[in-house]
Amino acid sequence: MHGALHVAKTGLSAQDTQLKVISNNLANVSTVGFKKDRLEFEDLLYQIRRQPGAATGEDSMLPSGLQLGSGVRTVSTQKLFHTGDMQITDQPFDVAIMGRGFLQVAMPNGDIGYTRNGELHLDGENRLVTSEGYLVEPAITLPDQVINFSVGNDGTVSVTVAGDPNPVELGQLEIADFVNPQGLQAIGQNMFIETAASGAPVVGVAGEEGRGVIKQGMLEGSNVNAVEELVDMITTQRAYEMNSKVISTADEMLSYVSQQL
Repeated sequence: MHGALHVAKTGLSAQDTQLKVISNNLANVSTVGFKKDRLEFEDLLYQIRRQPGAATGEDSMLPSGLQLGSGVRTVSTQKLFHTGDMQITDQPFDVAIMGRGFLQVAMPNGDIGYTRNGELHLDGENRLVTSEGYLVEPAITLPDQVINFSVGNDGTVSVTVAGDPNPVELGQLEIADFVNPQGLQAIGQNMFIETAASGAPVVGVAGEEGRGVIKQGMLEGSNVNAVEELVDMITTQRAYEMNSKVISTADEMLSYVSQQL
C-alpha cells in the first residue's frame, strides 16, 4: 500500500472513533451522574531511514536523521471525574455526592458496583435501591409508616415514624473512593466496577479523608459541556475531511504515474 494512503487510513479510523466518543458524550448530556470520556491518541512506529546521530564523517554526525511516521491510533479513553452541576430536586430519596467518591451498589452477581447516580427508590420490601432495583450497600430498610426521611451530610439515614416524634437512625450511606478512579470499568446503567488499575476501594464516612459530602434533595448532572462537544465535533469533522483529501491526492498521484508507464 502507498505510504500516504496507509497513514491517511489510520487518521480516518482515529477520527471515526473520536466522533463515536463525542456522540456518546452528547447522548448522555442529561444522564444523572454521567462522566464524559476523552479519547487519547498516539503516533505509530517510525521508519528510521537515517538514524539521528549517525556518523557522516570522522568529526560529523546527522543532527536529526530521517524518520517517517506511519500514522496514528487511538490508545485509550479517559473518564473525566470532575463534578457535574448540582440540580435541586427537593425529592427526599435523591442524593448527590459533592466531591470525590461513589455510592456502593450490590449487583445481581454478588459483586459491588459503584455509581454517582443518587436517584434512589424503595422496593416492595421498603429497601433503598437504584433505578434498576439493585440494593444500596450497606442495605437500608425503612420501617412502616415513615413520615420523614432524612440523610445527613455524613450519610447518616434517619426516619420519623407515625406516632413517635423521635427520629430513628437506620444506618449510613458509605462512600467508596479510589486511588485512580479513571481505572474503573464502565459497565453501563451508570455503574462502574473495580479493576486492577483503579486499585481497591477505600470505604468510609462521607466528608472524611477527602471523600465528598452527601446532599439530600439534589442530583449531580452530567459533566458533559454540550458546547465543547459540538466544537470538538466540528474539529473532528475537519480532520476527517483532511485525511480524506490525502487519500484523494495520493490516488491522483498514483493515477498520474500509471498513465506515464
